[in-house]
Amino acid sequence: MYSTGGIADRFRGLVEGVEKRIDGPLPAAVRFWDGSEFGPGSQGEAEDTIVVNNKRALQYAVMRPDQLGIGRAWVAGDVELEGDLYRVMSKGSRLYGFDFTMREKLEALRIIVGLGAIKVPPPSPPECEARPSGGLHSLRRDREVISHHYDVSNDFYRMFLGPTMVYSCAYFETPDDSLEDAQTRKLDVICRKLRLTPEDRMLDIGCGWGSLLIHAARNYGVRGVGVTLSEAQAEYARAAIRDAGLSDRLEVRIQDYREVSDGPYDKVVSVGMFEHVGASQLDRYMQVVHDLVRPGGLALHHGICQIHEDEDMPNTFIERYVFPDGELHEVNHVIDAIERSGQELRDAESMREHYALTLRHWVANLVDSRDAAIAEVGPERERVWRLYMAASALAFERGDVSIFQLLTTVPGADHGLPLARPSFVERLPEGAEVDG
Repeated sequence: MYSTGGIADRFRGLVEGVEKRIDGPLPAAVRFWDGSEFGPGSQGEAEDTIVVNNKRALQYAVMRPDQLGIGRAWVAGDVELEGDLYRVMSKGSRLYGFDFTMREKLEALRIIVGLGAIKVPPPSPPECEARPSGGLHSLRRDREVISHHYDVSNDFYRMFLGPTMVYSCAYFETPDDSLEDAQTRKLDVICRKLRLTPEDRMLDIGCGWGSLLIHAARNYGVRGVGVTLSEAQAEYARAAIRDAGLSDRLEVRIQDYREVSDGPYDKVVSVGMFEHVGASQLDRYMQVVHDLVRPGGLALHHGICQIHEDEDMPNTFIERYVFPDGELHEVNHVIDAIERSGQELRDAESMREHYALTLRHWVANLVDSRDAAIAEVGPERERVWRLYMAASALAFERGDVSIFQLLTTVPGADHGLPLARPSFVERLPEGAEVDG
């Protein structure tokens, strides 16, 4: 590695020891506020440079020598990147699970104290860090954490989601498909898996901005109810339903899934919902779905699952800044909860590659709209969303996480499913569209 003097030289011995332990160079060069830097290879060879803008960045890191400390510095703008975010995080993935030894932590603390970077009281976390209160997964707390993520700005979400306003993975026939076409196809795939008909009454748990409800009513003639805990989403969805001329067929409520009491429904769907439920509530959630579906009716559960069983990490960047109280389940745990509820699993599809492609589109859209996004929601939230979506794209590409659609039925009457599993990559219904 190289070092150019100044602050960088103070860290040289520590960094060289870390590189020996990881058997390779750091993923990027590091430049400090005095202009000094260290990095892999010779000076000028590094493709990417992490810029440490001030002493507060070091105090965040030493207070929490994990992803939360670095995440706070990134969100606050104390750490920036000159280079390619995907490339740096891809190289840095080999550091997953790495931890500094006690000796290394003490050495880092000594250096940072020597730089005068330790202040009392310590710096507060960035303003947009979540601080939920109340009992975990209580009705009040769940409303609070949903509002933290979704009641940001409908205009902000539209900047990267595009006109479909669908905040879950699209369904691509080829990687060259446009995001809008792939998202409309995904909505149609769900409708066809549920075998929707004009006679059906459908419940959408976690209905978002209403895109699936509108697609189902316009193209399949269903009557539908959507529930969400987000005031902003409900306002947008109701306006979109009115504009589509579907107010006589669709209703959107601000309501927790545990408060829905007007079943049974012919079909129930949840997209990106069971990640918010939590392990302690997963059985209850699936039982609620079972009880809301008529005998012979169908339910579709669409959600992200972890591939590997990891130890509990309650203070991750995602937990504090993106999805507070969210939990990723292993798919076998979701299936176990489905079966314990009395639902019968009929079909399961992994869509991992589809989500990686979707996230790449979202990040590109956000980068293209960065100035407008910052003007709308501020620099902190723009940095949060850019980092979390880019990191998520790589996680899906590596296979650290996946996403599944699980189709179930409630026994007691004929479910009407075909003997042969149909192909869902077909031409969309003529005129299929989503109002945005």
